[in-house]
Amino acid sequence: MMKLSDEERTRYLNPTPYIDSDSEPVVSYVNHITCGLSSDKEKAMAIFNAVRDDILYDPYYYDLGPNGMRASSVLKKGRGYCVAKALVFTAVARAAGIPARLGFADVKNHLSTRRLRELMGTDLFVYHGYSEIFLNAHWIKVTPTFNATLCEKFGVHPLEFDGENDCLFHPFDTQGRKHMEYVLDRGPYDDVPMEEIINASLAAYPTLFKNLDSLGGDGKIGDFSREAELETLSHTENQK
Repeated sequence: MMKLSDEERTRYLNPTPYIDSDSEPVVSYVNHITCGLSSDKEKAMAIFNAVRDDILYDPYYYDLGPNGMRASSVLKKGRGYCVAKALVFTAVARAAGIPARLGFADVKNHLSTRRLRELMGTDLFVYHGYSEIFLNAHWIKVTPTFNATLCEKFGVHPLEFDGENDCLFHPFDTQGRKHMEYVLDRGPYDDVPMEEIINASLAAYPTLFKNLDSLGGDGKIGDFSREAELETLSHTENQK
């Protein structure tokens, strides 16, 4: 059984430059989500469901600037990739009084779209973002990345958080195909390790950033949800 020290509780509840849990958008959001809830478990489950589905997963919205990677900014935009969504969850959890921190891992996402893989030049996602919250005297890992509507288009079940156990991507989808493979767990962080992410991303995805430059670098280079829908439809038709 683990207990956080006063210093640790302060560390994982206080706002940071990216986890701006004291900002008006984050505070308003958490007050709306947790209204009427009393236990941290109930609040954590409600926050997970809200962030999972309110913030649309969009790997094409890859804004690594200060504003793009601030929880309140992601919340206002309503979309972002895995790190951005983990950032919002962590900020909202802290605003609800639940100690929270970011976690990162390198993963192979076997259900990314063909276009995204071509742009990236790989199926390895470096610094995939997840969150860790401290509940019932232990740290729990949660991944609110894929919204339910996107999961439906990919043919996978949306993740459900029970407030007690780790909630990470399943290794296989509903048809038994490989879904998510964790290659390297980089561990927990107090805030976004921006320099590490930028350096790792530049090294891993030189093709992606070249395409971003050629398309104007506006951070929006495709419709991932539509691509997922079309590819799943095509796969289903080929199975007939």
